[in-house]
Amino acid sequence: MKVLLTGATGFIGAAVLRQLLDRGDHVRVLVRRTSNQNNIKGLDCEMFMGDLNDRGSLAVALKSCHALFHVAADYRIWARYPEELITTNVTGTQNIMMAALTAQTEKIIYTSSVATLGINADETPSNEETPSSMETMIGAYKKSKFLAEQEVKRMITEQSLPAIIVNPSTPIGPRDIKPTPTGRMIVQSARGKMPAYVKTGLNVAHVDDIARGHLLACEQGVIGERYILGGEDLTLIKILELIAEYTGKVAPTVCIHHNIALPIAYLTEAWARITGVSEPLATVDGVNMARKKMYFSSAKAEKLLGYSHRPAKEAVQDAIKWFGQHGYLD
Repeated sequence: MKVLLTGATGFIGAAVLRQLLDRGDHVRVLVRRTSNQNNIKGLDCEMFMGDLNDRGSLAVALKSCHALFHVAADYRIWARYPEELITTNVTGTQNIMMAALTAQTEKIIYTSSVATLGINADETPSNEETPSSMETMIGAYKKSKFLAEQEVKRMITEQSLPAIIVNPSTPIGPRDIKPTPTGRMIVQSARGKMPAYVKTGLNVAHVDDIARGHLLACEQGVIGERYILGGEDLTLIKILELIAEYTGKVAPTVCIHHNIALPIAYLTEAWARITGVSEPLATVDGVNMARKKMYFSSAKAEKLLGYSHRPAKEAVQDAIKWFGQHGYLD
């Protein structure tokens, strides 16, 4: 099958690319000229230079492709210019979905995020039906992904867009080249530079399991449905303890209350604006999101797609191993 894949140079996209190639697909990857191409170097894929905001390039890229995997996204909890996230995540998604409709692409896998889902106040795992709204979205990233998913849903209903939505949880593993906000936390902790933590929880999954879930959604998923691709629900301190166990470092013992962490986050954001740092380690939106445990259930994907996930411990170990091999822990 001939596939167009966006986001192949990124974290989840690079994992999806490898699994598509292993399946024997002919994969064309949409790459911006400014992208770091280390994640696709040496792989047997067709590279096409284009941009989500260049509609002409999208029309050419989709030519003769049977399927589209739209994985590309601007994943930043903090951005100096938040409108950049809207441009990439919302407008870019609208552009490529319209191009796919025009090209009569047979099937589309759209990578959304668990960020678009509601969070249960009682800390039980949320699922695909847990209510959410724009008002509950914290920060530019979550708002942009919520708006993008709503647009895809609208196009499915009104324009018969042949799309299946997947909602990955927090990916961990190799090739987190940027790295992602979670990857940066793992790096800092593995280097022994995480002196304290806040009380929160995440659903973490190995990036390769999430990638395999994309292929399962393409093979078994129903158009118009969405599927959470997650892993284990763990408290942040448990994740930090797993990192310490593997690296031989000591996990932090100081738990900072959110009300104390918030002014620290304001200060680090201000410092980032002054110094030009791309993203501060502590952010206001990150602290506000951490007030709730972000737990999710993959039961629907497990039952209907055959999705499964390995223990979070393996994901953490694979991430640290890759970061170490590529100089992030020096």
